[in-house]
Amino acid sequence: MNVWSKLLTALRGGANEVGEVLVDGQALRILDQEIRDADVELRRSKEALAEIMAKQKLAAERAGKAATRVAEYEQYALKALENGDEALAREVAGKIANLESELASDRENADGYAASVAQLRAAVTQAEGNIKRLKQQVDTVKATESVQKAQMAVAQRYGGSQAKLHTAVESLERIKQKQAERAAKMEAEAELAQSTDADQVLDAKLRAAGLKADDASAESVLARLKDKSNKG
Repeated sequence: MNVWSKLLTALRGGANEVGEVLVDGQALRILDQEIRDADVELRRSKEALAEIMAKQKLAAERAGKAATRVAEYEQYALKALENGDEALAREVAGKIANLESELASDRENADGYAASVAQLRAAVTQAEGNIKRLKQQVDTVKATESVQKAQMAVAQRYGGSQAKLHTAVESLERIKQKQAERAAKMEAEAELAQSTDADQVLDAKLRAAGLKADDASAESVLARLKDKSNKG
């Protein structure tokens, strides 16, 4: 199919572009439209096949009826000859001749229709197979096109964002470092808190046992100062 024919198909498919480049860009749309056109033609072919099959059946039925009537009138002619009525036998023979002419015509028509049916049936079967394979190929092409577009998008984003990616990696490392420092600080604070609590518990036990004096109070400090004053 030449470029202009493809353009016409693309236009039927809803495209308004012109030129070879746009035809290439609309390749899948063109294929879809061509498959739809082929489906329409195939449906018409099946309808024509059904009509020819019906005509072939009717022609065969007429031929069968004509053959039955020929056999029937042959029996009449034979009986007329047996009865010595040659004039009647001749008249019946004329009828038989006409019936045989009709029979020959009906058989010829039936045979012609049968040949057409066989040829058209084979063509329809072949067309169905071709359309089925074409649809499978189009499905494969569409799937491949989608995958390749996705790959290209990923490649473009990756290739065009190396600086951003590098910055993001550095930011990620800084966040990890801050988290590690925060975790270490929290762990140290917990250890210090445990150490302070342990010291307080021990001091309380020493004071309770009378082994350690209580912390200085205002009274004890005043008493100590008075003692120094008196000694002075």
